[in-house]
Amino acid sequence: MSGRPMPCDIKELGTLFLFEKLDAEQLGRLCAEGRVELFEPGYVYEEGEPATCFFVLLEGTLVMSRRVGGDDVEINRTSQRGVYAGAMQAYLAAPEEARYKGSLRVTEPSRFFILPAETFSAVLREWFPMAVHLLEGLFFGSQNTQRTIGQRERLLALGSLSAGLTHELNNPAAAAVRATSALRGRVAGMRHKLGMIAAGPYARDALETLVEIQERTAEQVAKATPLSPMEASDREDALGDWFDDHGIAGGWELAPTFVQAGLDIDWLDQVAATVDEGTLEGAVRWLNYTVETELLMNEIEDSTTRVSNLVNAAKQYSQLDRAPYQVADVHELLDSTLMMLAGKTGPGVRIVKDYDRSLPRIPAYPGELNQVWTNLIDNAASAMGGEGTLTVRTALEREQLLVEFRDTGPGVPEEIRGRIFDPFFTTKPVGEGTGLGLDISWRIVVNKHHGHLQVHSEPGDTRFQVFLPLTAEESDTPQETS
Repeated sequence: MSGRPMPCDIKELGTLFLFEKLDAEQLGRLCAEGRVELFEPGYVYEEGEPATCFFVLLEGTLVMSRRVGGDDVEINRTSQRGVYAGAMQAYLAAPEEARYKGSLRVTEPSRFFILPAETFSAVLREWFPMAVHLLEGLFFGSQNTQRTIGQRERLLALGSLSAGLTHELNNPAAAAVRATSALRGRVAGMRHKLGMIAAGPYARDALETLVEIQERTAEQVAKATPLSPMEASDREDALGDWFDDHGIAGGWELAPTFVQAGLDIDWLDQVAATVDEGTLEGAVRWLNYTVETELLMNEIEDSTTRVSNLVNAAKQYSQLDRAPYQVADVHELLDSTLMMLAGKTGPGVRIVKDYDRSLPRIPAYPGELNQVWTNLIDNAASAMGGEGTLTVRTALEREQLLVEFRDTGPGVPEEIRGRIFDPFFTTKPVGEGTGLGLDISWRIVVNKHHGHLQVHSEPGDTRFQVFLPLTAEESDTPQETS
């Protein structure tokens, strides 16, 4: 949008705080190479357009905004003379490479002094060479520092996650090793008991029935339903009494195993009806080995399945062998991140999933969204001190996909709420945080996904809300994944 040309007054420029130290010759050059224009209400320039000019407000009211999703979010509104916007960093890069990082509009007829970006860069380098060097050093130094610390932050997070994953893998792996060792002993005992039965005075029909009972026993173990502690205790007492009544020593040791397998007195009566009293105990103990063997194999299966699930979660979390930009299900990403962080959140944090499974898959960078989830979950767990409830909710709001992390911690004080997304700002003790987690999360959500990240907080109810668009920008080309 172009404005209506107006005269440039050297004296007026000299009254602005930006130019008050310039001499008459310098002010004259600005007026000669720049221009003054009057803009009617509307946009002066829009975000993403080539940054061709540096604007200084002479009179009127301006509004600066940034694009978030499909909306312009107001950042600043002012009528102060001398405020500036536009190609403010023209001295850092070639003008043809620079783009406006936000939008500028006016709400009433407003006059601006306008300087072409090339001229702005030239006069800065010519009049203030030392200042330009200092500004370049500050800008690029800050970028390098932020990049280096960001890499360290990711490495620390990776180390913490690796330690947590190792711990999570160790439990089922150790359980599988213990169960395998016990299984070897039970199988050896079964072979020994089978030899005794084969040498005993069993009729052929009794042995066939006993083998049939063994098969049904194995099937029953697979179908067993968990009992409450009270129910299990009552059934163990009943089975213990049955063993005592039938002269089977140590019945109290056998009862818990049979109860865990879902076996009851009716089943024992079937066994007793198959063999005579002299061989009953041997038959029961042989079948006990069958039950223990099935239970141990179930434990091994559960343990190895847990290991497999953790490996799959790690693969999903790291997005190995996946395209960096793809159409993804946020629930899969959330579940993998929660599983990866289970050891870090601790047993005192209760996780509640309030998912809207009807939500569509969205175009995204899954690996980077996992980093956002990691930062927000880690912050929530830290804020709650390891005790509380973390609710992860998904929903459709404002035509965007909402992912909300709600914790029951003490909350974010109002006086610092506006700074928590600033680089290097942290409330954690020295050595426990770099202050880049929320800054990185902000840039991933806002800059890379064209979404929005905001916080609502009060004691006992802090909510970090991530809004993500349902469709991709025209310049993005997501890949569908299975």
